[in-house]
Amino acid sequence: MKISIVAVGKMKEKYLKEGIAEYSKRLSRFCDLQIVEVDDEQAPDNLSPAQELQVKKREAEKILKKVKEGSVLVVLDVKGDKPESEGFAEKMKSFFVSGNSHITFVIGGSLGVDSELLRSANYRLSLSNMTFPHQLARLVLLEQVYRAFKIINGETYHK
Repeated sequence: MKISIVAVGKMKEKYLKEGIAEYSKRLSRFCDLQIVEVDDEQAPDNLSPAQELQVKKREAEKILKKVKEGSVLVVLDVKGDKPESEGFAEKMKSFFVSGNSHITFVIGGSLGVDSELLRSANYRLSLSNMTFPHQLARLVLLEQVYRAFKIINGETYHK
């Protein structure tokens, strides 16, 4: 099984890098994990709605270039499905059982994700009703993917 995370922006905070490294190591026994960063677009605070759309569109173009053909596309979206951990594990398992051995998760930039990219997603996932910085979302996603594999394999971790 292969898991890719395509994320807008570079990881900057040391504590987040350490957490991501830890969960990447833990996941290595379950899947081949690849984390791909694409450059974020400059987005000053005073952008017009039209300019915001252009920024999201340019970021989406960069993201889509990194998504492998045939991969299940899961886009993190504040309005997406909000499953419990068990439900998320079942969703991942359903992708694998249906013959898809590669899942690509997309984490957009600070302005969100382009509407066309959202429409092309096989699944839209929200990590919470709360808002997280996209760098922290990467760590939370990795932890939940790890938790899902533990649940799928009937291993202790999930409580």
